[in-house]
Amino acid sequence: MAFTDTIHDEADEFWSAILDHPMVVRLGEGSLDEEPFRYWVRQDYVYLVEYSRLFALGAAKAPTLDSMGTFASLLESTVNEEMDLHRSYAAEFGIDLAELEATTPSPTTRAYTDFLVRTATLGSFGDIVAALLPCMWGFNETGRRLADAGTPDHEQYAAWVEMYAGDEFTELTDWCKSLMDDVAASATESDRERYRDLFRTSAQYEYLFWDAAWRREEWPL
Repeated sequence: MAFTDTIHDEADEFWSAILDHPMVVRLGEGSLDEEPFRYWVRQDYVYLVEYSRLFALGAAKAPTLDSMGTFASLLESTVNEEMDLHRSYAAEFGIDLAELEATTPSPTTRAYTDFLVRTATLGSFGDIVAALLPCMWGFNETGRRLADAGTPDHEQYAAWVEMYAGDEFTELTDWCKSLMDDVAASATESDRERYRDLFRTSAQYEYLFWDAAWRREEWPL
């Protein structure tokens, strides 16, 4: 069994909880109230800014020119293309750039991004790959599961499903999984154990990110 299959199975409770979460279920049905999703869009913008830093640090720590180039390309496309797409998508929900830029990270968003950036700053290249993979894999798996159930009867939700279930995002996810397997193959047992822990923690945060949007989590004080 591939290393990525093993760590995915070990985190199955989080993937199952995401797919069964009422926000994800209603998103797929097209019946989700837009307020939790508007919250998700704003928080995801904040998240993407910090997530981009992992690609920068990944490029700096990459062991080969190929992986360095790919991480550099991911940084460029995320900052200059995906962020623009996110801003355009947010506008469809009445969220302008000023509102996106003024978004305060929720407690969950802050904790998740701090974990990712700290891991990327202090950890190895393998640590970075293990920590960032659950975001890609989780969204691809969610998008594909919802797509298999049928297109939501909601234009913007359907676009979300189509993007994350699409061939381009699936190929990116598969590339990152393959990279994780390659890194793990030459790693020590203690390194692989650390990758498992990092992957599991990120998977748990992926669930918490959905749940925070559903609850529209705010700072208590």
